[in-house]
Amino acid sequence: MTESIPVKTGILSGSFNPIHTGHLILAQYMAEYEGLDEIWFVVSPHNPLKNQQTLVSELHRLEMVKLAIDGTPRFRCCDIECQLPLPSYTIHTLNELEKRYPERKFTLIIGSDNWLIFDSWKDPKEIIDRFPILIYPRPGHDICNPPVLPQVKVTAAPRIEISSTFIRTAISGKKKMNFFLPEKVYKYILRENLYNSLNDEPDNIS
Repeated sequence: MTESIPVKTGILSGSFNPIHTGHLILAQYMAEYEGLDEIWFVVSPHNPLKNQQTLVSELHRLEMVKLAIDGTPRFRCCDIECQLPLPSYTIHTLNELEKRYPERKFTLIIGSDNWLIFDSWKDPKEIIDRFPILIYPRPGHDICNPPVLPQVKVTAAPRIEISSTFIRTAISGKKKMNFFLPEKVYKYILRENLYNSLNDEPDNIS
């Protein structure tokens, strides 16, 4: 019997508050240049310590991701972290994904900002030992000494200057953001009257 080839699946996790064109550019780069068959956008659950007007509900953020990737077969919205106990740890997410989808080979996609503090994550060695990691550049977080690890790669992905924080602030200030967001997402934000609060906090992901 011929052993099936695992589906190489990139995991891009974040609040996606909201998802914007920078996220999609990054995901497409990873799919086209890093040998991944699919990219899964894993939406992180709501943090009760954050202002509800700043971090909108999972339902809104999941819907915006679905709208953003509609019609793109290699992209998928994943709500697994909304199903797991809090707090969310990446190792728990990866373990659960591996258990539910044994036919897939999961690769973790993270920004250089998160790689620089990776030692503070839960079970970082286990993640590195068991899962490939692709690192994309984040403005202001250059990696001076690239990791010499077979499972870890610093990619040449475009440096995305757009951030969800910038977009939320702009929307709350009544600025037009139609070229920064997928059209369906922008219409959804306006229809649902999201991001009108001026009290905002920086994101960990662009």
